[in-house]
Amino acid sequence: MRIVLDAMGGDHAPSAVVEGALRAAGEWPDTEFLLLGVEDVLQEEGPANLRFRRVSESIDPGEEPVKAVRRKRDSSIVVGCRMVREGEADAFISAGNTGALMTAGLLMTGRLPGIDRPALAPVFPTINGDGVLVLDVGANPEAKPQHLEQYALMGHIVAEKVMGIFKPRIGLLNNGTEAGKGTALTKAAYEHLGKLPIHFIGNVEARDALYGICDVLVCDGFSGNILLKTTEGVAKAIFDRLKEEFTRTTVNKLAAAVLKPGLKRFAQSMDYKEHGGAPLLGLRGPVIKAHGSSDARAIFNAVGQAHMFVTHDVINQISDKLGNLERD
Repeated sequence: MRIVLDAMGGDHAPSAVVEGALRAAGEWPDTEFLLLGVEDVLQEEGPANLRFRRVSESIDPGEEPVKAVRRKRDSSIVVGCRMVREGEADAFISAGNTGALMTAGLLMTGRLPGIDRPALAPVFPTINGDGVLVLDVGANPEAKPQHLEQYALMGHIVAEKVMGIFKPRIGLLNNGTEAGKGTALTKAAYEHLGKLPIHFIGNVEARDALYGICDVLVCDGFSGNILLKTTEGVAKAIFDRLKEEFTRTTVNKLAAAVLKPGLKRFAQSMDYKEHGGAPLLGLRGPVIKAHGSSDARAIFNAVGQAHMFVTHDVINQISDKLGNLERD
Protein backbone atom coordinates (compact mmCIF):
# COMPACT_ATOMS: atom_id res chain seq x y z
CA MET A 1 0.00 0.00 0.00
CA ARG A 2 1.24 3.51 -0.81
CA ILE A 3 -0.22 6.62 0.81
CA VAL A 4 0.82 10.03 -0.53
CA LEU A 5 0.71 13.22 1.54
CA ASP A 6 0.79 16.86 0.46
CA ALA A 7 3.69 18.37 2.40
CA MET A 8 2.76 21.88 1.19
CA GLY A 9 -0.85 22.04 2.47
CA GLY A 10 -2.18 23.37 5.76
CA ASP A 11 -1.48 26.11 8.27
CA HIS A 12 1.30 24.11 9.92
CA ALA A 13 2.94 22.61 6.84
CA PRO A 14 5.39 21.15 6.31
CA SER A 15 6.35 20.40 9.94
CA ALA A 16 2.96 18.98 11.01
CA VAL A 17 2.70 16.84 7.87
CA VAL A 18 6.22 15.49 8.30
CA GLU A 19 5.70 14.69 11.97
CA GLY A 20 2.36 13.02 11.26
CA ALA A 21 3.90 11.01 8.42
CA LEU A 22 6.79 9.89 10.64
CA ARG A 23 4.34 8.64 13.25
CA ALA A 24 2.32 6.86 10.57
CA ALA A 25 5.44 5.24 9.09
CA GLY A 26 6.21 3.76 12.50
CA GLU A 27 2.62 2.62 13.04
CA TRP A 28 2.27 0.93 9.63
CA PRO A 29 5.76 -0.35 8.67
CA ASP A 30 4.37 -2.37 5.73
CA THR A 31 2.87 0.76 4.13
CA GLU A 32 4.93 3.07 1.91
CA PHE A 33 4.52 6.80 2.56
CA LEU A 34 5.44 9.50 0.07
CA LEU A 35 5.64 13.24 0.79
CA LEU A 36 5.15 15.69 -2.09
CA GLY A 37 6.85 19.07 -1.73
CA VAL A 38 8.67 21.88 -3.47
CA GLU A 39 11.67 21.51 -1.15
CA ASP A 40 12.92 18.37 0.56
CA VAL A 41 11.16 18.37 3.94
CA LEU A 42 12.98 15.30 5.25
CA GLN A 43 15.95 17.04 6.83
CA GLU A 44 17.45 13.79 8.03
CA GLU A 45 17.17 10.18 7.00
CA GLY A 46 13.87 8.76 8.18
CA PRO A 47 12.35 5.27 8.21
CA ALA A 48 12.76 3.16 5.08
CA ASN A 49 9.03 3.35 4.28
CA LEU A 50 8.92 7.17 4.16
CA ARG A 51 10.25 8.98 1.09
CA PHE A 52 10.09 12.42 -0.51
CA ARG A 53 9.27 13.42 -4.11
CA ARG A 54 9.90 16.90 -5.40
CA VAL A 55 7.25 18.86 -7.27
CA SER A 56 7.85 22.25 -8.87
CA GLU A 57 4.73 24.09 -7.66
CA SER A 58 2.25 24.47 -4.82
CA ILE A 59 -1.26 25.94 -4.66
CA ASP A 60 -1.77 28.66 -2.07
CA PRO A 61 -4.92 28.81 0.10
CA GLY A 62 -6.21 31.99 -1.55
CA GLU A 63 -5.82 30.92 -5.18
CA GLU A 64 -8.86 30.42 -7.42
CA PRO A 65 -9.22 26.62 -7.54
CA VAL A 66 -10.01 25.91 -11.20
CA LYS A 67 -7.36 28.28 -12.56
CA ALA A 68 -4.76 27.02 -10.10
CA VAL A 69 -5.37 23.36 -10.97
CA ARG A 70 -5.25 24.02 -14.72
CA ARG A 71 -2.12 26.18 -14.58
CA LYS A 72 -0.14 24.35 -11.91
CA ARG A 73 -0.03 20.83 -13.32
CA ASP A 74 3.05 19.95 -11.26
CA SER A 75 1.66 21.17 -7.92
CA SER A 76 1.49 18.80 -4.95
CA ILE A 77 -2.33 18.68 -5.02
CA VAL A 78 -2.59 17.97 -8.75
CA VAL A 79 0.22 15.41 -8.73
CA GLY A 80 -1.26 13.59 -5.72
CA CYS A 81 -4.71 13.30 -7.27
CA ARG A 82 -3.22 12.17 -10.58
CA MET A 83 -1.15 9.49 -8.84
CA VAL A 84 -4.35 8.03 -7.34
CA ARG A 85 -6.00 7.90 -10.77
CA GLU A 86 -2.95 6.28 -12.40
CA GLY A 87 -2.52 3.69 -9.67
CA GLU A 88 0.77 5.11 -8.36
CA ALA A 89 -0.91 5.85 -5.03
CA ASP A 90 -3.62 4.03 -3.11
CA ALA A 91 -4.69 7.22 -1.29
CA PHE A 92 -3.84 10.93 -1.18
CA ILE A 93 -4.13 13.30 1.81
CA SER A 94 -3.96 17.10 1.74
CA ALA A 95 -4.69 19.86 4.25
CA GLY A 96 -4.35 22.47 1.51
CA ASN A 97 -6.75 24.53 -0.61
CA THR A 98 -10.12 22.74 -0.33
CA GLY A 99 -11.49 24.02 -3.63
CA ALA A 100 -8.32 23.06 -5.48
CA LEU A 101 -8.39 19.57 -3.97
CA MET A 102 -12.02 19.08 -5.02
CA THR A 103 -11.27 20.38 -8.52
CA ALA A 104 -8.17 18.21 -8.90
CA GLY A 105 -10.12 15.26 -7.56
CA LEU A 106 -12.76 15.71 -10.24
CA LEU A 107 -10.39 16.49 -13.12
CA MET A 108 -7.46 14.25 -12.24
CA THR A 109 -8.77 11.38 -10.13
CA GLY A 110 -12.21 11.27 -11.79
CA ARG A 111 -15.66 10.22 -10.62
CA LEU A 112 -16.92 6.71 -10.07
CA PRO A 113 -19.52 5.47 -12.57
CA GLY A 114 -22.98 6.27 -11.22
CA ILE A 115 -21.80 9.26 -9.17
CA ASP A 116 -22.84 12.65 -10.50
CA ARG A 117 -21.18 14.79 -7.82
CA PRO A 118 -18.67 13.79 -5.12
CA ALA A 119 -19.40 14.61 -1.49
CA LEU A 120 -17.08 15.99 1.18
CA ALA A 121 -17.78 13.73 4.15
CA PRO A 122 -16.24 14.47 7.59
CA VAL A 123 -17.13 12.69 10.82
CA PHE A 124 -18.68 15.08 13.33
CA PRO A 125 -17.99 14.31 17.00
CA THR A 126 -21.11 13.38 18.97
CA ILE A 127 -22.02 13.40 22.65
CA ASN A 128 -22.02 9.59 22.79
CA GLY A 129 -18.53 9.44 21.30
CA ASP A 130 -19.47 7.44 18.20
CA GLY A 131 -19.45 10.29 15.67
CA VAL A 132 -21.78 10.96 12.75
CA LEU A 133 -20.69 10.92 9.11
CA VAL A 134 -22.06 14.05 7.39
CA LEU A 135 -22.20 14.37 3.61
CA ASP A 136 -22.02 16.75 1.85
CA VAL A 137 -20.42 19.72 3.65
CA GLY A 138 -19.43 21.83 0.67
CA ALA A 139 -18.39 19.94 -2.45
CA ASN A 140 -21.79 20.40 -4.12
CA PRO A 141 -23.82 23.40 -2.83
CA GLU A 142 -26.62 23.01 -5.38
CA ALA A 143 -27.68 19.39 -5.13
CA LYS A 144 -30.51 17.43 -6.70
CA PRO A 145 -32.49 14.57 -5.12
CA GLN A 146 -30.44 11.93 -6.97
CA HIS A 147 -27.25 13.41 -5.53
CA LEU A 148 -28.56 12.98 -1.99
CA GLU A 149 -29.57 9.44 -2.89
CA GLN A 150 -26.00 8.71 -3.96
CA TYR A 151 -24.67 10.33 -0.77
CA ALA A 152 -26.88 8.07 1.32
CA LEU A 153 -25.58 4.95 -0.41
CA MET A 154 -21.95 6.00 -0.09
CA GLY A 155 -22.44 7.02 3.54
CA HIS A 156 -24.04 3.66 4.31
CA ILE A 157 -20.99 1.80 2.94
CA VAL A 158 -18.43 3.99 4.74
CA ALA A 159 -20.30 3.74 8.05
CA GLU A 160 -20.51 -0.03 7.73
CA LYS A 161 -17.04 -0.81 6.40
CA VAL A 162 -14.84 1.94 7.86
CA MET A 163 -16.69 2.95 11.03
CA GLY A 164 -17.72 -0.66 11.76
CA ILE A 165 -21.42 0.07 12.32
CA PHE A 166 -23.91 -2.73 11.73
CA LYS A 167 -27.00 -1.51 9.90
CA PRO A 168 -26.08 2.21 10.09
CA ARG A 169 -28.94 4.66 10.61
CA ILE A 170 -29.26 7.16 7.76
CA GLY A 171 -30.89 10.53 8.44
CA LEU A 172 -31.79 13.47 6.20
CA LEU A 173 -30.99 16.96 7.49
CA ASN A 174 -34.20 19.00 7.56
CA ASN A 175 -35.99 21.75 9.47
CA GLY A 176 -38.42 19.30 11.03
CA THR A 177 -38.82 15.57 11.58
CA GLU A 178 -42.17 15.25 9.80
CA ALA A 179 -42.11 13.64 6.35
CA GLY A 180 -43.78 16.61 4.68
CA LYS A 181 -41.32 19.19 6.02
CA GLY A 182 -38.65 21.06 4.10
CA THR A 183 -37.85 22.40 0.67
CA ALA A 184 -38.71 20.80 -2.65
CA LEU A 185 -35.24 19.19 -2.56
CA THR A 186 -35.60 17.59 0.88
CA LYS A 187 -39.15 16.43 0.20
CA ALA A 188 -38.06 14.71 -3.01
CA ALA A 189 -34.93 13.33 -1.34
CA TYR A 190 -37.08 11.88 1.47
CA GLU A 191 -38.98 9.82 -1.11
CA HIS A 192 -35.77 8.69 -2.82
CA LEU A 193 -34.05 7.61 0.40
CA GLY A 194 -37.12 5.73 1.58
CA LYS A 195 -36.83 3.40 -1.42
CA LEU A 196 -33.16 2.51 -0.96
CA PRO A 197 -31.87 -0.74 0.63
CA ILE A 198 -30.61 1.17 3.69
CA HIS A 199 -31.86 1.86 7.21
CA PHE A 200 -33.39 5.28 6.56
CA ILE A 201 -34.76 6.80 9.78
CA GLY A 202 -36.26 9.94 8.22
CA ASN A 203 -35.65 13.63 8.80
CA VAL A 204 -33.19 14.85 11.45
CA GLU A 205 -33.04 18.38 12.82
CA ALA A 206 -29.67 20.12 13.16
CA ARG A 207 -30.01 20.43 16.95
CA ASP A 208 -30.13 16.62 17.25
CA ALA A 209 -27.18 15.86 14.95
CA LEU A 210 -24.56 15.80 17.71
CA TYR A 211 -26.62 13.56 19.98
CA GLY A 212 -25.99 10.44 17.93
CA ILE A 213 -29.54 10.11 16.62
CA CYS A 214 -28.15 8.79 13.34
CA ASP A 215 -24.85 7.38 12.05
CA VAL A 216 -24.97 9.11 8.66
CA LEU A 217 -26.50 12.53 8.01
CA VAL A 218 -27.28 13.39 4.38
CA CYS A 219 -27.61 16.98 3.18
CA ASP A 220 -26.79 19.31 0.31
CA GLY A 221 -23.38 20.99 0.41
CA PHE A 222 -24.77 24.44 1.22
CA SER A 223 -26.68 23.29 4.31
CA GLY A 224 -23.90 20.93 5.34
CA ASN A 225 -21.27 23.64 5.18
CA ILE A 226 -23.39 25.94 7.35
CA LEU A 227 -23.85 23.09 9.84
CA LEU A 228 -20.08 22.47 9.85
CA LYS A 229 -19.07 26.11 10.33
CA THR A 230 -21.77 26.73 12.93
CA THR A 231 -20.76 23.65 14.92
CA GLU A 232 -17.09 24.66 14.86
CA GLY A 233 -17.93 28.24 15.81
CA VAL A 234 -20.22 27.33 18.68
CA ALA A 235 -17.70 24.83 20.07
CA LYS A 236 -14.90 27.39 19.98
CA ALA A 237 -17.10 30.08 21.54
CA ILE A 238 -18.12 27.78 24.40
CA PHE A 239 -14.56 26.74 25.21
CA ASP A 240 -13.30 30.33 24.96
CA ARG A 241 -16.06 31.49 27.29
CA LEU A 242 -15.34 28.67 29.76
CA LYS A 243 -11.66 29.56 29.78
CA GLU A 244 -12.50 33.18 30.47
CA GLU A 245 -14.88 32.28 33.28
CA PHE A 246 -12.56 29.77 34.93
CA THR A 247 -9.75 32.34 35.13
CA ARG A 248 -11.91 35.24 36.37
CA THR A 249 -11.56 34.71 40.15
CA THR A 250 -9.46 32.68 42.55
CA VAL A 251 -12.44 30.47 43.46
CA ASN A 252 -13.11 29.82 39.78
CA LYS A 253 -9.47 28.90 39.23
CA LEU A 254 -9.69 26.36 42.06
CA ALA A 255 -12.85 24.93 40.56
CA ALA A 256 -11.15 24.74 37.18
CA ALA A 257 -8.28 22.74 38.69
CA VAL A 258 -10.79 20.16 39.98
CA LEU A 259 -12.72 20.02 36.70
CA LYS A 260 -9.71 20.12 34.39
CA PRO A 261 -9.36 16.33 33.76
CA GLY A 262 -13.05 15.98 32.88
CA LEU A 263 -13.05 19.09 30.70
CA LYS A 264 -9.93 17.88 28.92
CA ARG A 265 -11.56 14.53 28.15
CA PHE A 266 -14.68 16.29 26.89
CA ALA A 267 -12.68 18.68 24.72
CA GLN A 268 -10.73 15.78 23.25
CA SER A 269 -13.92 13.84 22.46
CA MET A 270 -15.29 16.85 20.56
CA ASP A 271 -12.04 17.57 18.70
CA TYR A 272 -12.04 17.20 14.89
CA LYS A 273 -8.37 16.14 15.05
CA GLU A 274 -9.46 12.77 16.45
CA HIS A 275 -11.29 11.96 13.20
CA GLY A 276 -8.50 12.90 10.77
CA GLY A 277 -10.08 14.31 7.64
CA ALA A 278 -13.00 14.35 5.26
CA PRO A 279 -12.88 11.95 2.31
CA LEU A 280 -14.12 13.13 -1.08
CA LEU A 281 -16.56 10.28 -1.61
CA GLY A 282 -17.46 9.42 -5.18
CA LEU A 283 -13.99 9.63 -6.71
CA ARG A 284 -12.13 6.70 -8.26
CA GLY A 285 -9.76 6.53 -5.33
CA PRO A 286 -9.41 7.71 -1.73
CA VAL A 287 -8.71 11.46 -1.64
CA ILE A 288 -8.90 12.89 1.88
CA LYS A 289 -9.12 16.55 2.88
CA ALA A 290 -7.48 17.15 6.25
CA HIS A 291 -8.49 20.26 8.20
CA GLY A 292 -6.48 23.34 7.24
CA SER A 293 -5.26 23.78 10.81
CA SER A 294 -4.32 20.11 11.24
CA ASP A 295 -1.47 19.35 13.60
CA ALA A 296 0.63 16.17 13.51
CA ARG A 297 -2.03 14.20 15.39
CA ALA A 298 -4.70 15.16 12.87
CA ILE A 299 -2.45 14.18 9.97
CA PHE A 300 -1.69 10.85 11.65
CA ASN A 301 -5.41 10.18 12.12
CA ALA A 302 -6.10 11.14 8.50
CA VAL A 303 -3.53 8.52 7.47
CA GLY A 304 -5.36 5.99 9.65
CA GLN A 305 -8.58 6.87 7.88
CA ALA A 306 -6.95 6.44 4.47
CA HIS A 307 -5.44 3.13 5.56
CA MET A 308 -8.89 1.81 6.52
CA PHE A 309 -10.37 2.99 3.21
CA VAL A 310 -7.79 1.02 1.27
CA THR A 311 -7.83 -2.03 3.56
CA HIS A 312 -11.61 -2.36 3.35
CA ASP A 313 -11.66 -1.63 -0.41
CA VAL A 314 -14.33 1.03 0.15
CA ILE A 315 -14.09 2.59 -3.32
CA ASN A 316 -14.77 -0.69 -5.14
CA GLN A 317 -17.58 -1.51 -2.71
CA ILE A 318 -19.25 1.82 -3.47
CA SER A 319 -18.85 1.16 -7.19
CA ASP A 320 -20.29 -2.36 -6.90
CA LYS A 321 -23.24 -1.16 -4.80
CA LEU A 322 -24.15 1.51 -7.33
CA GLY A 323 -23.73 -0.95 -10.19
CA ASN A 324 -26.05 -3.48 -8.55
CA LEU A 325 -28.72 -0.81 -8.04
CA GLU A 326 -28.54 0.22 -11.69
CA ARG A 327 -28.92 -3.41 -12.79
CA ASP A 328 -31.87 -3.88 -10.45
